Amino acid sequence: MTIKEKERKIEELKLKINELKLMESNEKIDFTDQIKELDTKIKDMEKRIVNEMTPWDRVLVSREQKRPSSLEYINEIFDDFIEFHGDRYFGDDKAIVGGLASINGMNVTVVGEQKGTDTKDNIYRNFGMPTPEGYRKALRLMQQAEKFNRPIVTFVDTPGAFCGVAAEERGQGEAIAKNLMEMAGLKVPVLTFITGEGGSGGALALAVSNKIYMLENSIYGVLSPEGFASILWKDGTKAQEAADVMKITANDLLSLKVIDGIIEEPVGGAHKDFIKVAGRIKEVILRELKELQLQSQEELLDHRYARFRAFGEFE
Repeated sequence: MTIKEKERKIEELKLKINELKLMESNEKIDFTDQIKELDTKIKDMEKRIVNEMTPWDRVLVSREQKRPSSLEYINEIFDDFIEFHGDRYFGDDKAIVGGLASINGMNVTVVGEQKGTDTKDNIYRNFGMPTPEGYRKALRLMQQAEKFNRPIVTFVDTPGAFCGVAAEERGQGEAIAKNLMEMAGLKVPVLTFITGEGGSGGALALAVSNKIYMLENSIYGVLSPEGFASILWKDGTKAQEAADVMKITANDLLSLKVIDGIIEEPVGGAHKDFIKVAGRIKEVILRELKELQLQSQEELLDHRYARFRAFGEFE
């Protein structure tokens, strides 16, 4: 049974409970024992969903259309968000959003990769796949943050950078590489949250940070499971098998020390209780920025350098 089928079964049981409660009210019949039994069954199923989730299940949840977008998190967590547009070279990439905001009176720069909320919006946002001008817009905002000594918070949610001919003609690889290089040298705290898909260089271009957190059902890897299977086994249909070996889940990456923490989600995903998840992210932002701002510029740079140099070290 897939995670979607399990969720549908839980919803059916919840509807059954509502029907019994309605009958109790209208017909004055006591269904307390039946409701209690169904409620226990729901809790057991929810526990099993969490314990039995496979990497592929988490891939599917990370891609859920209802999953909250970067803009939703930004508008919920921050105050006075002012969005900036354009890279001052070519255009304004709608797959990247960013600007100025405040959180508990602290001024910050916020940048995020933005997927659409429906088919029309997905087309407008290019399905969250940034073009070179998107990465250049992000870098412009981050350099501005450094100039005015503002911490930077980024939200990552992309299947990968856009790989169309036009993007390559406008310097996609150079734009990503420049972001990696420039972010490594930023003299202000940089904090990243992977909220959905964290695909390849398209994600890393916003994630050269002092601290990286992942939502429980997000993923972060060198490429999609489908791409991995196509390259390694010449068979894109083996994506589920690829997800099992790629180590792209939050738990895998925390154990490998690629990320610094995991933010818990409700059963079924962040869209089940967006406000609670946004609140947890806000708590982490306030806690981490408070600690990072105690460090000098040199300490921030050394911390970021050491963090990435430690990847792949084994005894």
